[in-house]
Amino acid sequence: MKNLRSAFTRATVCIVLSSGVASAETVKIAFIDPLSGLMGSLGSNQLKSWQYVAEVANQQDWSGGQKLEVVGFDNKLSPQESLTLLNEAADQGIRYIAQGNGSSVGLALEDAVSKYNARNPGKEIIYLNYAAVDPAMTNSKCDYWHFRFDANADMKMEALTTFLARDPNVKKVYLINQDYSFGHDVSSTAREYLKRKRPDIEIVGDDFHPLAQVKDFSPYASKIKASGADTIITGNWGSDLALLIKAGKDAGVTANYYTYYASTTGVPTAMGSAGAGRVRYVGYLGPNTKGNPRQADQIFDGFKKKYDDDFYVMAAYTGIAMLSQAFKETKSTDPVKVAKALEGMKVESLNGIVEMRASDHQAQQPLVIATWVKVDGKDVKYDQEKTGYGWRTDTVMDAAASAQPTTCQMKRPN
Repeated sequence: MKNLRSAFTRATVCIVLSSGVASAETVKIAFIDPLSGLMGSLGSNQLKSWQYVAEVANQQDWSGGQKLEVVGFDNKLSPQESLTLLNEAADQGIRYIAQGNGSSVGLALEDAVSKYNARNPGKEIIYLNYAAVDPAMTNSKCDYWHFRFDANADMKMEALTTFLARDPNVKKVYLINQDYSFGHDVSSTAREYLKRKRPDIEIVGDDFHPLAQVKDFSPYASKIKASGADTIITGNWGSDLALLIKAGKDAGVTANYYTYYASTTGVPTAMGSAGAGRVRYVGYLGPNTKGNPRQADQIFDGFKKKYDDDFYVMAAYTGIAMLSQAFKETKSTDPVKVAKALEGMKVESLNGIVEMRASDHQAQQPLVIATWVKVDGKDVKYDQEKTGYGWRTDTVMDAAASAQPTTCQMKRPN
């Protein structure tokens, strides 16, 4: 894959909810995620990220002549709505879907795509998962047509607790998570991994709340403050994390936050200066990591110039890069050939080399721990949401440090 040029041709990628069958020159990817409601701003940023990388890939001909277009479908964070949209996309001849917000949606789509492909040989669909991180999706529920470009929840917890365990000041931990499969996995693995690495740490709270429904987190903030917790671990994302941190700030909670998604839309603004030195995240991308590939800065700067927004969905870059490479290698856009090519594929993404593990279709990649601090132009060049604060990379862990075994029994088509 060629290096990104320093400037990109400005182009418009239309967001449409219905269109004709993709032409021979254009492969469409149906982006099925929330574009309205409490999580709408998050989904909109992620859609633009997929569209922007597709635009760059088209301009630089990553795939050897094949064009890509990303088409937005608003699922309103509903599994049932997502299944309806999957059928709409299939009826339009779209054979690639991308989704990430909510493992409840992801699990439903994974199962539906598998069943659809079994019923419709010759019209197979590939599911590109960029953020639904329930470990079951590449373990007991694994499926040949599903590929995950994010690290799963257990991989992230492995890295997070390894870092946290080194801090002797951590004595009391409060767990708060969304009440669905992913949130419960974060809670259970946090308990398990902390017991293994720091058995002296006390769990002083373990709360679950409805997904994308709570508008006032002050009761939870009061409980956290009363518990005497010095550390909070949460897998919350979107408005559920932004509102949690805001409520904690208003209640005078002084605990440090260890998160998965503090770098996502809305959260940086909610933290502001109050989060400085106290909020960390574990993820695949540190925008200020020294040694990032050159194309990282070019993507960050180009996206900011085009949208006046922050690029953080690196899985969109990895997904487009792998898909393009598969098209080029197979000289085909047939999902049957592309799926086979994706197994075991390695590409250079914005965090280094990412490998799609063939045994379970779980991407293996470096992970970072980063802390929210004031921009200084040295360790922190990029801020977020024009706050003057950004993410200082504290450590980079290679892929082996967070790799997890899999129970996947992959059933490959004949």
